[in-house]
Amino acid sequence: MAPAAPRSGDAIFASVERVNAELFTLTYGAIVRQLLTDLEEVEEVNKQLDQMGYNIGIRLIDEFLAKSNVSRCVDFKETAEVIAKVGFKMFLGVTASVTNWDADGTCCSIVLEDNPLVDFVELPDTCQGLYYCNILSGVIRGALEMVSMKTEVTWIRDVLRGDDAYELQVKLLKQVPEEYPYKDDE
Repeated sequence: MAPAAPRSGDAIFASVERVNAELFTLTYGAIVRQLLTDLEEVEEVNKQLDQMGYNIGIRLIDEFLAKSNVSRCVDFKETAEVIAKVGFKMFLGVTASVTNWDADGTCCSIVLEDNPLVDFVELPDTCQGLYYCNILSGVIRGALEMVSMKTEVTWIRDVLRGDDAYELQVKLLKQVPEEYPYKDDE
């Protein structure tokens, strides 16, 4: 029997149960608003959103691997493509592109063509330092850490801040060798 072929992001997205997109968007907005009220400092909100995303990412990777039939990626370039084409489509229903690779193949940009998290959002002047979608950078960082890639994920461009696109820079800091919880000689 041949191994199952990896499923496309479109196929997975079509088969995954979803909550109403508007409900999700409004709920996320309420979370960000509450963080702004509780923490008062925009930089602290950015950190909290990143940490929330990280915690989601370390759990979401299992669902991603189980439902996508994606096997271990050969390298960081393939991993970035899978995130952009399968991961974003599977969980957010949008596609992204991977661009701006450095010469070493350890740093790239993921550009989102659409971002459902920002529907109905307009940042007031008091929140200009806010990375409203910082949860996404945390999700990517957490998920990649679970597959042995230590990364740094930062926002380069954000339409809510006046840019022309949503662009995340993903930088591979180190490939962590997998550790097994057992020893061969036992």
